[in-house]
Amino acid sequence: MSTLAQTMMTARPADSGLAGPGELDRYSYAEPHAAERVAPPAWDGPDTELGRAGRRAAGSRGRGLHGQLVQQLGQMIVSGDLGADRPLVPEEIGQRFEVSRTVVRESLRVLEAKGLVSARPNVGTRVRPVSDWNLLDPDIIEWRAFGPQRDDQRRELCELRWTIEPLAARLAAGHGREDVQQRLGDMVEIMGHALAQGDGITFSRADAEFHTLLIQLAGNRMLEHLSGIVSAALQVSGGPVTGCDRPNEVSLAHHARIVDALAAGDAAAAESAMRQLLTVHPEVERVVPAPREH
Repeated sequence: MSTLAQTMMTARPADSGLAGPGELDRYSYAEPHAAERVAPPAWDGPDTELGRAGRRAAGSRGRGLHGQLVQQLGQMIVSGDLGADRPLVPEEIGQRFEVSRTVVRESLRVLEAKGLVSARPNVGTRVRPVSDWNLLDPDIIEWRAFGPQRDDQRRELCELRWTIEPLAARLAAGHGREDVQQRLGDMVEIMGHALAQGDGITFSRADAEFHTLLIQLAGNRMLEHLSGIVSAALQVSGGPVTGCDRPNEVSLAHHARIVDALAAGDAAAAESAMRQLLTVHPEVERVVPAPREH
């Protein structure tokens, strides 16, 4: 039990963002002279937001300079502070955030991989439109969930989970892997202890582990690829949307029903229990309507 709890307490590692050979040269960056470093440019108009974020960067989540810059720029793009086709000048970013050119280049490379920016010769680095973003990326899910699009993000995540997880529960019932089923039972036990102690953090971590294991147990690699989305949804819901978002006896009972159905090999019961767990709370139905079964 203690080993499982310790595993759940481990934070998700940040993307190392290490560049391959020659990749740093993709983002042109003229090294500023010493005199230029003393007085960084004043960004007026649309650049004001980037200047303000630069002053906040040092306290951003303790991810290190690279992670902090990715976080700040990503949030600003997703929130609309840096709109589509907005040019991002590496020299200005480096001076405003007081980071090296390597940190800027690595950060822009990560943002490009997420579809948020593009870098082209003779054009430079520009913000890409929403249609180009990787909306299934866990970081983008997080940034949307805590930005102006939070209500849309919560609704979309709820609908996506309604599509993925009942199917995963049905498929998992046919695999009978006792080791994974035991771990699912352990998660329910941990959730029960956490609920009794009023420990919402441990409950949430065990809950996220439960759903990740369940999708893995389904034996469908494409579904398994989506497990990170479910984990992100559980971490950033921002309020009671499904039965997973509020630790209580009802939620715990639904999780236990799923484990029992899996042990019995009852696919229909496992799917039904998952749908009950994902039922939207009445008080937020206007914000996140319950998905319809067809």
